[in-house]
Amino acid sequence: MTEKKYDLFLEAGKTLYRIRALKAFGDILQGDLGGLVENGVKNLSHSGTCWIYMDAQVSGNARVSGNALVFGNAQVSGNALVSGNAWVSGYARVSGYAWVSGYTLVSGYAWVFGDAWVSGYARVSGDARVSGYARVFGNAQVFSNALVSGNALVSGYKKASYEPL
Repeated sequence: MTEKKYDLFLEAGKTLYRIRALKAFGDILQGDLGGLVENGVKNLSHSGTCWIYMDAQVSGNARVSGNALVFGNAQVSGNALVSGNAWVSGYARVSGYAWVSGYTLVSGYAWVFGDAWVSGYARVSGDARVSGYARVFGNAQVFSNALVSGNALVSGYKKASYEPL
């Protein structure tokens, strides 16, 4: 069994719990406060160096594991999974049954939702949306106001963006 790396405490008037590091790992020091979780160990693994930083939230049955980081004002919710070495930052959202893994970065106001997958070294940023059963992987970049949805695939070194005329 893995040793616990954080504990929970309820903040007044909230249904989310603030995490506090019980030991040092990665760039986290013992006693550091982290973000908010709704379901404790269901939301944040005790294994690896995964962490939810101060203003970020993970709720529902969403899970952060491996060495993944959630920071800024990012939110992970529903049944979403953020794993591997993925980063979710800024005001980004990952929700539904979305899966973000590998060395992926989801940032800005980007939103990955539905059953979408973002993996490999992919980047989703700006106001981009990845939804449905869409897959973004490899070194692909989805940015600006791009929308990747349905059963779309963006892979390799492709870039998807939308710039108004």
